[in-house]
Amino acid sequence: MSIRIKELISGVEYRVIQGTTETVVMEIVYDSRKTKSGSMFVCIKGYQADGHDYIEEAARRGAVAIVVQQSYNWKKDRLPEQITVISVPDTRIVLAEIAAAFYRYPAKEMQIIGVTGTKGKTTTTYMIREGLRQAGHKTGLIGTIEVNADGAEIGRVQAETHTTPESLELQRYLRVMADAGCDSVVMEVSSQALKMHRVDGIHFKAAVFTNLGEDHIGPGEHADFEEYLYYKTRLLNMCGIGLVNKDDKHAPQIIKAANCELYTYSEESKEADFVASDIRYVSQ
Repeated sequence: MSIRIKELISGVEYRVIQGTTETVVMEIVYDSRKTKSGSMFVCIKGYQADGHDYIEEAARRGAVAIVVQQSYNWKKDRLPEQITVISVPDTRIVLAEIAAAFYRYPAKEMQIIGVTGTKGKTTTTYMIREGLRQAGHKTGLIGTIEVNADGAEIGRVQAETHTTPESLELQRYLRVMADAGCDSVVMEVSSQALKMHRVDGIHFKAAVFTNLGEDHIGPGEHADFEEYLYYKTRLLNMCGIGLVNKDDKHAPQIIKAANCELYTYSEESKEADFVASDIRYVSQ
């Protein structure tokens, strides 16, 4: 697969520091160790490492283009002039956009259903997938346990650190699913993924909010509960239809922040749009 830089960045704000946007890119990477001849290396600043520290390594390995953060102090003549250097306001946001462009916007070819919440995401995604399968849909799954294209495992998420893949891997998985004939995808969407822009550019057909606890507050995650709550609500502003657990004590705040066609579900409140009754545990 190959594409010109100008096609990858046509939808983002950018500045060319050196080189040309006519350069052809063969793949995109954000880990310098995976750089090959023809790669575009996107410098991502993480909690433990900064991609800007590995620019020369990426160049030695064959990168033809480097994407840097606008705030980064670029030194003239740092790299050979034939290597294109692009400056952008936020490399994480841009990584999501160029990944989608590189893989030809696969999310637009399928209905995407996202599930967020402190607990219950994995169970809920499996239940939704099975329902879609029973209704005749060829369905992909992206979650903590596996990445699966209608029964065929195509990858795994770094479960110890991620619930949702980085945007580059996510778009690649979606392209595999679309090419395999999937018309639907169910995926776990963590607050960290929303904060880190991993799902930017994806319009979710529907989104489900399960519940909200006090987890994921601290270094490397969320500064406080208010930030955690904010990012949880973002998914309900990226979808057409939202479904919220009315039994959760934070439901009023979630509902107030949502900007979508919204429905509620409950096993306690008869005022919810969908109320569970005659609940039984069945073992097979």
